[in-house]
Amino acid sequence: MPRVWEVPVHDSTRVRDARVAAEHAASAASLDEPRTAAAALVATELATNLLKHAGGGQVLIDVVAPPVLAAGLDAAPMVQIAAVDHGPGIADVDAALRDGFSTAGSLGAGLGTCRRVAHEFALHSVLGRGTVALARVGAALPRTGADAPGPTAAVRAGGVNVPFAGAEYSGDAWAWVRSGDRVTLMLADGLGHGPEAARASTAAVDALRGAAGLGPAEVLRRLDAALGSTRGAAVAVAQVDPGAGRLRFTGVGNVGARLCAAGVWRPLVSRPGIVGVHRPGTLREDEAAWGDDHLLILHSDGLPSRWTPPPEACRPALDPAVTAAVALRDASSPARPVRDDTAVAVLTSNPSDR
Repeated sequence: MPRVWEVPVHDSTRVRDARVAAEHAASAASLDEPRTAAAALVATELATNLLKHAGGGQVLIDVVAPPVLAAGLDAAPMVQIAAVDHGPGIADVDAALRDGFSTAGSLGAGLGTCRRVAHEFALHSVLGRGTVALARVGAALPRTGADAPGPTAAVRAGGVNVPFAGAEYSGDAWAWVRSGDRVTLMLADGLGHGPEAARASTAAVDALRGAAGLGPAEVLRRLDAALGSTRGAAVAVAQVDPGAGRLRFTGVGNVGARLCAAGVWRPLVSRPGIVGVHRPGTLREDEAAWGDDHLLILHSDGLPSRWTPPPEACRPALDPAVTAAVALRDASSPARPVRDDTAVAVLTSNPSDR
């Protein structure tokens, strides 16, 4: 079962914990020594920034698929490091990324260094609400000649996953796969939490990888068979065909789904049941239009049941994992932490294909 790491950073001793967690994640992703060092450096810098500029926060570390999938290639895992805070925010994000800029009397090299050594780096901040800094570190990938990646998908995906009460394993999991131009995003919430819940959601991820060419309802049937020896899970499956401009969705259990178009959110409804234990006899697929301005959020019930993203969350230009982290941050607070394993996964269009 894949580990996830949540490191609360409220004093300097936790900076080391963030660095060690990044090293463990790099080992799980089979990164070499230089890329492991890069992941450790990013985690150290982001955790240190939380203390210097936000009065603390949390560092979330996970091993994830790339945010854009290339045709005909297996997705090489990446270490994702997200620093999330409810601090004062950054008045000038562009300036904060320049070397030499500092509001704390330091050298001002932290964020700029993170952006240089990571494969991908994104920073989102709102005054009075807080900041999300997110980096992904992967293996050095060939970029030219016969070894170059194939055509990339016209959509991209990302997410965050927080285990309940600092546990080693989250009972939630998200994953996405590609078949031709169609991509399928899944979020599974294993019943309860802890290792047995994680075993159920991990089984769902493994089964999804063998069902990339199927429609959402058939994917759920495959997952139902795969989860028969587990305690079961709530599962939502969304599939986007960018060429046809269509999204298909089906879900069983209490995984939330919200689709945004033109700044307006609407829910996608799942049916009652538990995949692997008590699946409905009939699985209905809902269809909706999909365009460059559309954005889909799937989330487990660690977020409040009546949570609805604000209009400003419908921003396909943001990195999807940043959108997920902002949703998690804004739905909770230091005084009202999430009450269960919590995963948020986001699907948006890929700006490079617009």
